[in-house]
Amino acid sequence: MKRGFEKVSSYAAQDIKLPQRATQNAAGYDFFAAKDFVLPSIWKKNFIKVLAALRKGQTINEDEMANAQKILKPYLVPTGIKAYMGDDEYLLLADRSSAPLKRGLVLPNGVGIIDADYYNNDSNEGEIFFQLLNFSLFDQTIKQGEKLGQGIFMPYLTADGEERPQTKRTGGFGSSGR
Repeated sequence: MKRGFEKVSSYAAQDIKLPQRATQNAAGYDFFAAKDFVLPSIWKKNFIKVLAALRKGQTINEDEMANAQKILKPYLVPTGIKAYMGDDEYLLLADRSSAPLKRGLVLPNGVGIIDADYYNNDSNEGEIFFQLLNFSLFDQTIKQGEKLGQGIFMPYLTADGEERPQTKRTGGFGSSGR
């Protein structure tokens, strides 16, 4: 087996969808939410107050700034899925083209990268999560089975003369360093 998808053990008995391509020539595999999930709007709480104060050059206290930063933190929406692939491949996660327009949901950095060694890691078994921010005015409820984004298997190249890192992945999401 070269590449594909499996359910993580915590979702093994549940009826969740494996990623699938929507058309014959689709490059991306649609990923689906493993459970209902509420994504709060970034415009809630004191975010607008902090933004207005910063624009006016006013000083913001630490608590208000920390609260505003929390609001801008993306949420991890579970898929219940892990992906296996060749050592020289990765899975590129991308927004659905309609998500920002219809619902205001975006991946904060535009893409996500799932490395081959993320599969079956000790921390979370390699479960793939979609990082999402909700820029709409209202909280958005994502229903189980709803499309979150897409994944495309991609090969990658390495630089000439590079020594292969000897460090092995020991954790899950965000574990390859800061």
